[in-house]
Amino acid sequence: LADACFVSTTVPKMLANIQIQSQAISYSGCLLQLYFFMLFVMLEAFLLAVMAYDCYVAICHPLHYILIMSPGLRIFLVSASWIMNALHSLLHTLLMNSLSFCANHEIPHFLCDINPLLGLSCTDPFTNELVIFITGGLTGLICVLCLIISYTNVFSTILKIPSAQGKRKAFSTCSSHLSVVSLFFGTSFCVDFSSPSTHSAQKDTVASVMYTVVTP
Repeated sequence: LADACFVSTTVPKMLANIQIQSQAISYSGCLLQLYFFMLFVMLEAFLLAVMAYDCYVAICHPLHYILIMSPGLRIFLVSASWIMNALHSLLHTLLMNSLSFCANHEIPHFLCDINPLLGLSCTDPFTNELVIFITGGLTGLICVLCLIISYTNVFSTILKIPSAQGKRKAFSTCSSHLSVVSLFFGTSFCVDFSSPSTHSAQKDTVASVMYTVVTP
């Protein structure tokens, strides 16, 4: 569901723009796209971290998996991810709405992402950038720590398995997830955690396509 919504936030509008040869988007439509884009990109990060923990439990504590990953815990983890990221996205959207755009209104991107929009503002975006680094850094750190700790334990457990076949079987359960994690976090961090003044529009667009289209 998260992946389907993630793709639906940007791709249909992009395809429509190509079809009708018009790249216009309304101000309210841009803010709406920004809200849902930020919601689903952060939700993707949280769910990948939760899946890493699930993989850790499955490989490192297989006999206790049903007890640890109870239905209540699963519901809590997914619900908390939705609620936290909905509020997080709302915060950034409201801050963006408080800025003024008095000159160039052409977004050097295929979507209304936060950094390209900040680059167009004629208002000082210091508060917005500060919130991005604090909240984005905090949530990113939580996800990355969860991934690192989970996979450190997973690899440690896999290396202790005596047979090569057993190691391959254990690694195969998390290899696809690890590939997606590397692609998603590698490209998204390159775009989101750099100053708008140092951005290259072409590089940002390529990186954004990787984690907004390819990853889902």
